[in-house]
Amino acid sequence: MPGSLPDVADRYLTFDRASWAGLRAATALTLGEPELTKLKGLNAPIDLHEVESVYLPLSRLLNLYVGATQDLHKVSATFLGTIKPKVPYVIGVAGSVAVGKSTFARILQALLAQWPDHPTVDLITTDGFLFPNAALEARGIMNRKGFPESYDTRNLLQVLRAIKSGAEHVEAPVYSHVVYDIVDGERVVINQPDIVILEGLNVLQTGESANEFVSDYFDFSIYLDADEPDIEQWYVDRFLTLRESVFQDPDSFFKFYAELTDEEAIDTARTIWREINGLNLRENILPTRERASLVIHKRRDHRVDRVQLRRL
Repeated sequence: MPGSLPDVADRYLTFDRASWAGLRAATALTLGEPELTKLKGLNAPIDLHEVESVYLPLSRLLNLYVGATQDLHKVSATFLGTIKPKVPYVIGVAGSVAVGKSTFARILQALLAQWPDHPTVDLITTDGFLFPNAALEARGIMNRKGFPESYDTRNLLQVLRAIKSGAEHVEAPVYSHVVYDIVDGERVVINQPDIVILEGLNVLQTGESANEFVSDYFDFSIYLDADEPDIEQWYVDRFLTLRESVFQDPDSFFKFYAELTDEEAIDTARTIWREINGLNLRENILPTRERASLVIHKRRDHRVDRVQLRRL
């Protein structure tokens, strides 16, 4: 129909695993097994073959995009007769709880930092922009932690605005998954890096009444996708691993979970998924998938089987 919007399939180029892996071309693998082990998160069974097949083609693509953007800034500065400002290239990484965003972002950071034209790559997470627990409790939304309303979006936008304006020194708050809260007085510092990766649940979120969105500051965005039953199982597996590790810490917010039996822990994890994380995925996160520049789909075994790249 004339004037109708193209469907999702028309907006994206779709690659199976083998086709995407072939786009690596001659991009060298700069990570070894020891480095990869340090970058992996809990229950993230990723190996160097996965890095070669999925991450290296993406690293090559982003290197080309960053180079093109840097050249555009040079052209603009030449036209205006000004000194080219150093404006970081910003990449957003979105997706559900337990889908593997943190591991993905860390590996991508390590690979992008190996390219000579943009050696400084910073990584920040939206966890640091959650309202403190005291504020969430006062608003009665502690059980909505991770939902859009639990974030200090105004502060996040201010930080992104400063980064994209070329500010020399930008600070962002820090979140602790042990105490499950913002760390008072601690900051991560961004000093004009070449690339900034922002990882979080709702980075592609739009609001009905807002006129400024987090994604307005992205040069490129990635959505990590998987079937919900698989993500739920990954969440349960991670919960069981945390019960044997982080939850054992006396300072852990969730230390009361450490004494649960296997059956109790599984029931608890599935309840949390059903009432919080799964609900957030369906209501807020999944609807933003089609706004991403790139969608990466993972199978039950965590292997990527499909990549979709938005057409220019």
